Amino acid sequence: MENKVGKIKAAAAFIADKLGTAPRIGLILGSGLGVLAEQIEQPVEIPYEAIPHFPVSTVAGHEGKLVIGSLNGKHVLIMQGRFHFYEGYDMGTVTFPIYVMKQLGIETLIVTNACGGLNHAFAPGDLMIIHDHINLTGDNPLIGPNLDEFGPRFPDMSAAYTPELIQLAEAKAAELGIKVQKGVYCGVSGPSYSTPVELMMLARIGGDAIGMSTVPEVIVARHAGLRILGISCITDMAIGEELEPLTHERVMEVANLTRPRFISFVKSIVAEV
Repeated sequence: MENKVGKIKAAAAFIADKLGTAPRIGLILGSGLGVLAEQIEQPVEIPYEAIPHFPVSTVAGHEGKLVIGSLNGKHVLIMQGRFHFYEGYDMGTVTFPIYVMKQLGIETLIVTNACGGLNHAFAPGDLMIIHDHINLTGDNPLIGPNLDEFGPRFPDMSAAYTPELIQLAEAKAAELGIKVQKGVYCGVSGPSYSTPVELMMLARIGGDAIGMSTVPEVIVARHAGLRILGISCITDMAIGEELEPLTHERVMEVANLTRPRFISFVKSIVAEV
């Protein structure tokens, strides 16, 4: 475990050496949402493959680099592309960047994703504020020896998504006139999309959206004591009774159409964090 801590510190030191001001806000951008990184002023861009011990993105729509700079007056670190369990990485590798962010001094994490809507009241293109999640990946990134210097053995998940940040997001959406949903995100392993009966089950146990990311990152962020806001882009309706064929290209298409609202929404939140 000391070796893992050493790898975290080596990666953070490599990144910090390229920066002036240390960022306090981290953002993870999901499929099709990486364009927000283009809004960064005076950006420092670091490809994942250049960072010691960092994994690399293998999925279309994930650029695979850190972009660090100013966004709406706040110094931020953006992950333009993330890592997924279904890529073959173990959970420790998927969540490695979260500990690196903590080591760099990140205090608040905004995590975004593209996902399917389970709630009949939702529609493709909706933005959803995550207020809770259900971990259905069959794994947990905290299994194994605890990283004591980052967090406790048994982290509290009773308010995994910071209530104050949820309230801030709702207020900003109202100011901007952007309709937002609020719901429970079901995190699954993928990479296959779910069957109709699986989707009906998830809706019945309280799920409002389903996706293949976010949950492991949030678990580790809570372990590390970060404040967390989760935002989903509903790219398709995963209604078991009415399920239609789905492709990753369709997910990307709807995510791209949502970009203007997504960008203005996130930027307004960052300005107040």
